[in-house]
Amino acid sequence: MKTCFAAAFALATVFPAMHAATADAQLKTLYTSEWGWRIAEFQDDEDNTRPVPAHLPHVDTVSQEKRLARWQETLAALEKISPTELSPKEQVNAQVYRVQLQSMIASEKFRDYEMPANSDSSFWGEFNDRARRPFRTEQDYRNWLSQLSELPRYFGENIANMRAGLKRGFTPPQVTLQGRGDAITKTASAKPEDTAFFEPFKDMPPNIPASEQAALKAKALKLIMGTVQPAYRDLDTFWRNEYLPHTRKTLAAEDLPDGKAYYRAQILNYATVTTPPEEIHRLGLSEVAKLRGEMEKVMKETGFKGSFAEFQRMLRTDPKFYAKTPQELLDRAAWIAKEFDGKANLWFGLLPRGRFAIRPVPDDIAPFYTSGRGGPGVYLVNTYNLPQRPLYNLTALTLHESAPGHAFQMPLAAEDTSLPDFRRHSYISAYGEGWALYSEWLGQEMGMYHTPYDRFGMLGYQIWRAARLVVDTGIHSKGWTREQAIAYFRENTALPEHEIETEIDRYIAWPGQATSYYLGEMAIRAARAKAEKELGPKFNIRAFHDAVLATGSVPLPVLEWQVSKFIAGGGKGPYPELE
Repeated sequence: MKTCFAAAFALATVFPAMHAATADAQLKTLYTSEWGWRIAEFQDDEDNTRPVPAHLPHVDTVSQEKRLARWQETLAALEKISPTELSPKEQVNAQVYRVQLQSMIASEKFRDYEMPANSDSSFWGEFNDRARRPFRTEQDYRNWLSQLSELPRYFGENIANMRAGLKRGFTPPQVTLQGRGDAITKTASAKPEDTAFFEPFKDMPPNIPASEQAALKAKALKLIMGTVQPAYRDLDTFWRNEYLPHTRKTLAAEDLPDGKAYYRAQILNYATVTTPPEEIHRLGLSEVAKLRGEMEKVMKETGFKGSFAEFQRMLRTDPKFYAKTPQELLDRAAWIAKEFDGKANLWFGLLPRGRFAIRPVPDDIAPFYTSGRGGPGVYLVNTYNLPQRPLYNLTALTLHESAPGHAFQMPLAAEDTSLPDFRRHSYISAYGEGWALYSEWLGQEMGMYHTPYDRFGMLGYQIWRAARLVVDTGIHSKGWTREQAIAYFRENTALPEHEIETEIDRYIAWPGQATSYYLGEMAIRAARAKAEKELGPKFNIRAFHDAVLATGSVPLPVLEWQVSKFIAGGGKGPYPELE
């Protein structure tokens, strides 16, 4: 452990001349320095405007301990800056930065890195995303080859972490991992040119000479066959023979080491609130009951004469509600996205420059993936198992994952150079998922739902997220079984059976995350209702949306504070010339 003198010396070295600077300058120095270090430390690949990283991050225990020490020192330095001496803008930055640091510190203390794979995501699956980013230069491709050469080391460090997690019972529940190793086996035995690692070489930019393209492709194929795939075979052996058979048989986060504190920390991380699990559970039950009543009213509008359960059965089985081909599903999603484009300027002043593509979820992860997922540059639509992908849900899904949801909000934040980088390129679930769920609800006002079935699908998605409050807390703090959670979803949502099971496994393996959606949406809708009431005829919907989106991804208390400032300013948005 560092002595007090050594710690003071380290801080003075990392944050030079802080004492002589103004409070704003001190804060900017602090977060700018740490962010630059963070990008280098993690070889961040999420900002597509930067070159492809040349290395893979180190995830071994020594590296994790160094990160914890750095973030603890940074938080200590932040706490020494008086908020009253900061400008209003930097006060917000300080609030967001404090929450971000606290979350990263908690993750390191609980040693989350010892569980780098679950039913929803994995360290090997991340390469699908890395391979999809833009490759623009010859150096980008050389950097990618460098990453491939480091993959055995990266896999080895993750395997060592998983062994440590196994030893202390810190693993995902075994029931949620069935079939999740199939992608490892498939990659290990595939033709090198059919793997995600070769994907960037299939459409190389013309500014790279043909001879150099051929040489780079040859090097890639050699690395994939001789370096990458052997690492996958080692991982496959570890997963099937050592890891999976010994993962825990329990479900609850509270059954993990220091489980009660861990689950509370996960709720705080994702939902940015300190609300107790029991209170979240009660709120979920209340909201599900309310939404169920609304769904039954819409059911009657369709002319259906049977019970709610019979209506759900009809929706899950009638072929008219399902696409016949993957392309039909993709085409319908594209049509909905373009319909929103025609309405966007009526509801938003500032629109993002970044556009997005619509692509199918990759085959190797599609069986266990969500129905769709969006972000900067892409809206993924799951075309696997079409009889489980109802079209009456597609409008709500598209508004959530593409525009004005994730593929709209995230580029807006990244393009806002008035925000510091640690806010432009970070994501807080309660805000991001809350906004995306609000986007589904907003579709009613935008005229996006053309039939009672579409509106039923929207309400079905709303009740799905409200039911998450019940199921997440039920599983992780009230002893619910997987079967009990599935039955609750089957009774209260219109989700297809396949999606119910993949979603429940996701909540089991990702405690706390599912609470962020509905809590975030409720906060945004409550903020809007407050603004409408207090501003009266001065309320401008485009100004309100711009004000919410201009915050970037922030904790819910910060969002509420920003909306209060919007109201106090007479409802003027950040871009009055656009409103």
